[in-house]
Amino acid sequence: MNRYAYVATGPDGRRTSGVQKAADADSAVLTLYERELRDIEISEKKSVLRLELTAPRVKREVVMHLSRQLGAFVRAGVPLIDAVRILGDETSNSSVTRMLRSVEQGLRGGDRLSDCVDRHPKIFPEFYREILRSAELTGQLDVVLDRLAGYLERDLEARRRVKAALIYPAMIALMSVVTVVVLATFVLPRFRTFFASLDAKLPLPTRMLLGFTDFLGQWWWALLAGLAAGIALYAVAVRTPGGRYARDSVLLTIPAVGPAVRHALVERFCRILASMVGAGVPLPEALRVATDSLRNRVFMRALARVAHAVLEGEGLARPLTGSGLFPVTAAQMIRVGEDTGTLDTQLEVTAQYYEGELDYRLKKLTALFEPVVIVVMGLVVGFVAVALVSAMYGIFDQVHV
Repeated sequence: MNRYAYVATGPDGRRTSGVQKAADADSAVLTLYERELRDIEISEKKSVLRLELTAPRVKREVVMHLSRQLGAFVRAGVPLIDAVRILGDETSNSSVTRMLRSVEQGLRGGDRLSDCVDRHPKIFPEFYREILRSAELTGQLDVVLDRLAGYLERDLEARRRVKAALIYPAMIALMSVVTVVVLATFVLPRFRTFFASLDAKLPLPTRMLLGFTDFLGQWWWALLAGLAAGIALYAVAVRTPGGRYARDSVLLTIPAVGPAVRHALVERFCRILASMVGAGVPLPEALRVATDSLRNRVFMRALARVAHAVLEGEGLARPLTGSGLFPVTAAQMIRVGEDTGTLDTQLEVTAQYYEGELDYRLKKLTALFEPVVIVVMGLVVGFVAVALVSAMYGIFDQVHV
């Protein structure tokens, strides 16, 4: 038996609420109706454990495909309820099926699609829901669904490029760490035993290397404790507004990394703002949603001042230039859009331009990172080799003397 929370109107005309046990939602509504309750609104009441196990986990790729398919059905003249039901029957993802069943139930109850989607904020981001709400007011649901699918596709492609650019440097860094650990843990202790058996005086590089391995062997627990404490301190700090702002500010000032992050944020902001303005969302609301989607506190604080300036009639391009975070090129493109009444088009052009710039920055960052890691790895391995070889020659000379 499932438990359903309900709100309904009683025989005396007053609103009442409670919990009803039933096999399914229809049975719960029927039971409440037999109790002379009307205007019934119910929702399944899940336990904490069940809620955790059945929490929807839907990837952005799935949302993109659903948007594109739903737009095609609407364009073909299929009723929206039937389109949602068909998509729910075809999908093999249980989380998507539950979500679409919920949407279908809401549509049958007279809700709009945007109202049904609002009940699933973990699946549909805020900008998606706002654009969908505007699309229903303008009667361009199929067009806007295609636009949303296109935006999600471009956003996913940008994320893939970032991940692909980081895979190779990360692998090199990981191999460097593994190499050092293997040398310090397995190789050098064997040489220490060999050197001790000969009772010879070791060269300075060898003594330094053995001293370092002794330090690691004796104080590894302290190093791990310090690392754990540092991670815990960082986790606590970034939970505060000041800590998150400091983290994001430092990230933007790191050489080579900062410009790439800045271009990624500018591209995302322009892309979302273009989609929302093109769908008819008022500029102040579109600015708020696009700002919240960035998650970078430095940009969010600066764009809050931009939104205030827009409300005071200063336009968009000038406050963006004054923020110091947006490149002059981006501000100039946006100013052209304001002057010609094609703001959404110019924002899309700006997003495409900085998408290309982001790709270039990522390649440049990878090209800088790879030789640095290789040089550091070479220095470490070279120092170990020199320390061991010099010790071998030193011992050889002492034995012959």
